Amino acid sequence: MSLYPDSRDDNLFSVFVQDEIILVDDRLHLTLGSKFEHNDYTGFEIQPNARLMWTPHSRHSIWTAVSRAVRTPSRAEVDLRRNIQVFPLGSSLAVGSFIGTRDFDSEELIAYELGYRVQPMDRLSLDIAAFFNDYDNLRTREPGEPFYETSPSPPHLVIPYTSDNKMEGETYGVELAANWQALDWWRLQAAYTYLQIQLHLAGDSECILAEKIEGESPHHQISFRSSMELFRDLEFDLWVRYADNLPSQDVGSYITLDARLGWRLYKDIELSIVGQNLLDSNHPEFLSDMLATPLTEVERSVYGKITWSF
Repeated sequence: MSLYPDSRDDNLFSVFVQDEIILVDDRLHLTLGSKFEHNDYTGFEIQPNARLMWTPHSRHSIWTAVSRAVRTPSRAEVDLRRNIQVFPLGSSLAVGSFIGTRDFDSEELIAYELGYRVQPMDRLSLDIAAFFNDYDNLRTREPGEPFYETSPSPPHLVIPYTSDNKMEGETYGVELAANWQALDWWRLQAAYTYLQIQLHLAGDSECILAEKIEGESPHHQISFRSSMELFRDLEFDLWVRYADNLPSQDVGSYITLDARLGWRLYKDIELSIVGQNLLDSNHPEFLSDMLATPLTEVERSVYGKITWSF
């Protein structure tokens, strides 16, 4: 659920329980569940969820859900020290360093969802889903009191940054999807997603990068897929995707086209050739501020693949 990507490396124990309750036969179903988790950093965490499904007609379904989730601290946020930047300071040097802390708590999410599916005809289904996510205790990078170090040489001033929970926020949006079996051998799928992110720093936060995250996810995404079984053992797939720009990273919008031609040579062996990003020689998609890496561009590529199932 975190708005930041992180690897996990801690001692974790979790149990998940769930039960489905039939309130009205073939019409109304209630699903209740919870994940119970214990970790070394924040102790015991409870993550419940409830989901209600109403089917007033065989071609109509309405569902809603409420869930709580947490992202517990990673070992890097607790134990790691990483020197981010070295720069001159008069006749000496200064080092900006991220230093882990045990004071960082879990990030929390309460998620609300509402969806509707209709099947106007046997070969066509339409879905719409709206969501609202309420985040609390989100991670910020807070500067600490500078101090001097003599090792490693030469002596230098350390400007420390630590993780804290001084931000909250909301994300909300809508997802639309259509699935059409146009012919027995041809299926079309289309999807659209709208996303809005709003983040709010605490009054005493000194983090200068956190609210940039609002501009690091595309507001609009469109996807279109075509899957064809040209012959009994030959498949041809196309995928066109549009992603909106990322203003805080100076990454423009883009359109990509992927294609796949697959041949099932035998029952358990498939040969395929895949082309990715066929419309451009290269294009940027994302810049990782967390790792301080340069902008990486996705290049056009073509490769072959052999799949053996057993």
